[in-house]
Parts: sequence; C-alpha cells; structure tokens
Amino acid sequence: MGKKKCPECEKCLPAWLAAFGDLMSLLLCFFVLLLSMSSMDAKKISEAIGSLSGAMSVLEGGTQTEISKKRILEATPIESQDETTEVVNKVQQAATDVNEMMEKTQSPTITVKEAQDGFVIKLPAALLFKPGSATIENQDALLFLKRITLIIQELPNEIMVDVQGHTDDRDPGPKSPYKDNWELSTARALAVLHELILDGVDPARMSATGFAHYQPVATNATATGREKNRRVELHFYGKKSDESQNIENSILDKTAEKR
Repeated sequence: MGKKKCPECEKCLPAWLAAFGDLMSLLLCFFVLLLSMSSMDAKKISEAIGSLSGAMSVLEGGTQTEISKKRILEATPIESQDETTEVVNKVQQAATDVNEMMEKTQSPTITVKEAQDGFVIKLPAALLFKPGSATIENQDALLFLKRITLIIQELPNEIMVDVQGHTDDRDPGPKSPYKDNWELSTARALAVLHELILDGVDPARMSATGFAHYQPVATNATATGREKNRRVELHFYGKKSDESQNIENSILDKTAEKR
C-alpha cells in the first residue's frame, strides 16, 4: 500500500483567530485607558500587595504588613471639616450681603470666623440697637437674623447656639432702662435669642449670656475700640457627649470632696 499524503494546510489563518486577536487588542486598550485615568498611590499599592502576600503565606521572614490605621482615621475629620466650611461659607455670604447693603451708611460690619469647636458670628451693637437700648429696630439686621435661622435649621440638632452680649466700659446712661452693663449685655443677648426663636429656631438649642464689659476685643480708650467692644456674638458649637459630661461631673464631685 502506498503512503497516505498529509492533508494540505490552509494558506490563511482561521477567521475566528482574527476576531479573537481583535478582542484581545480591544481589552488591552481598555485596561490601559483605565490605568491612565486612575491615580496611583504607592502607599496603597504597597499595603495591598503586602496584604495579598500575607494572605497567601509568602511574606519574607520577620516581615509584617498591615493596613495603615492612620489612613483610616484621617478620613472622618475631613468630611466634618468640609461640612463646617460649607456652613461657614453660607453664613459668610449672608454677612457679605448685609455689609454691602450698609456700605453707604459706613456702619460696622458683621464678621464670621471659625473657632476650635465651631464658628462665631460677631454682630456690631450699632447695627442692632440704639445707645443704651436692647430693642432691635434695624430691618437689615432682622433680615440677616432670618437668614441665619434658615441656616441653623439645616444644621444637625446637636449644634447649639449661644448668644453672648458684650458692652464697652461706659455705663448705659441715665436715659437707659438698664442700671449697668450686666443688665444691658444680657438684655441684648436675650433680644437676639428671642428674635431667632420667633423666626423658628428650636429654643432647646439656644442659650443667652451677658458678659458686660469684661471681655473686650479692643481698647476702651478710643471710640473705635469701644465700638468694637459693643457687640453680640453667636457661638455655634457641638453638644457635649454624655461621656464628657460625666467627666465634668466627676471633677466637680472630687472638688466637693476635697472641701
């Protein structure tokens, strides 16, 4: 019998192989595109590789890799800080609008600044009250307080507002119904508090304090300094947790025991 001849090979590659090659090229381009759009973090990559190696028991002797705890802890404050900054920006915009409306009258301006536990709005007494008075008559000031009310209502219920009244070192005057700066500063703080409550702020989130002339921010020797000292401040801060409150109570108890 004669030897069988080998079948002749096809001259061209099969059609499916060309389609498969195109698919692989498209997938390669797709992953290269994803890689080009991603942000590489060497620290994250090192942690991921270390965790994977540890799970597969291929770590070198004496080497230990774990996810950085600092990286996890740093995520929470950034979010809260962004929220606080957004609220402060809204308050700052409201203050800017009122200041622009009063620019022609050259009245003292409203200022907003961030504090350690929140932020503070400083309202000049000249914007709110007449000398020796605790009655709010300025319509621009009332409009500003209404805008502040809307912002307060957007804040979490844990955010409290303390209204603080301050005066200069001069007495209220004979025409004033208040005999001293203690009464005047407290009455002005209460006037702003009542206005905020009237506009819709929950009274449970409010408090009022009068400091008379004992916490000046400028000298009382000049008219400009006294004008800066006559003010009402709105202090926004977070409600103290039960744990911190218990710590304060224990300190008071220890102090009482020593006595």
